[in-house]
Amino acid sequence: MKIQHIFFDLDNTLWDHRRNAYLTIKDLFEKEEITLKYSIDFEEFHSVYHEINERLWEQIRDGEIDKEYLRKHRFYDTFNRFGIDDLELSMFFEEHFLDKILNYNFLVEGAEYILEYLKTKNYTLHIISNGFQEVTERKCILSGIDHYFQTITSADSVGVRKPNPAIFEYSLGIAKAKKEESILIGDDWIADIIGSQQFGIDCIFFDVLNENKEAENLKVIKHLLQIKDYL
Repeated sequence: MKIQHIFFDLDNTLWDHRRNAYLTIKDLFEKEEITLKYSIDFEEFHSVYHEINERLWEQIRDGEIDKEYLRKHRFYDTFNRFGIDDLELSMFFEEHFLDKILNYNFLVEGAEYILEYLKTKNYTLHIISNGFQEVTERKCILSGIDHYFQTITSADSVGVRKPNPAIFEYSLGIAKAKKEESILIGDDWIADIIGSQQFGIDCIFFDVLNENKEAENLKVIKHLLQIKDYL
């Protein structure tokens, strides 16, 4: 059966979360004069934040923590690494981060071109994101890509996150899509690739960080435009 439905992950597959988060934290950092007050170098701070945040998102994905824990800890734990135990400061960063990140809406290189290309080939496009519902929808709208998608599924609306099969089941259900006519494209090896393989749909691994994973019959791209090689 021919592929009809394409399910995209959002963060770092289409919406450039790494870049948008970096710019948002840099703004906050400078506005709050953190370097001046605490002698912390921004690049060093960001690299610690990035490491902590990635780990917390892995724990959310694996069901070890909830989003409240993540929101309370990502900046708190980062500041703590630099010897600053200040919950008020870290919560100020958290609240303003979530509020301000949507001021930046850079897309991953080639995102808009490839969505347009797939649309003209009459594929039906969808989003399956592990992000927070309200943020996911606003990211799509503010970056101007919402009109490409028939459905947008966020983990919050299902109560589980990828790789849990229930989120794929839910998303295919509202899309009225069959497994054999669906494919998922994403950058997270466990959430997107292992998740879709275990659920039983085809997938394309967007290996943006050059992880060079190997699996039988695995479709891999390093740039979004390479999707044209498969679809």
